Amino acid sequence: MSTNVLICDDSNLARKQVLRSLPESLSTDVKLASNGEEALAILSSENIDILFLDLTMPIIDGLGVLAALKEQNKQLPVFVISADVQPEMQSKVLALGAKAFLRKPIQIDVLYEHLKRHGFL
Repeated sequence: MSTNVLICDDSNLARKQVLRSLPESLSTDVKLASNGEEALAILSSENIDILFLDLTMPIIDGLGVLAALKEQNKQLPVFVISADVQPEMQSKVLALGAKAFLRKPIQIDVLYEHLKRHGFL
């Protein structure tokens, strides 16, 4: 069975880095978005199983995406990947429903640990 993954980050380099870090079992069907508006459009038209989300992006940021998902009562595992590692920000994203907060640049062992913890490995 294929896992539908969405990677949302305004940096093409960061999107590629996340994509390269995914285990083979999760990299079969991957969509890419460069801002929150694109991510929300994809989420409304496609069946996505897991979202990797940056926080600082143009148009709609990661917090805006999380708030929209919460408002829509959309149950979707979201893994936030950000360089903004302030404890207040981590608390905010977890309160908005994110499953995990991962520091940029992503560390593969930490990513795999969170994926395993949430049943994706």
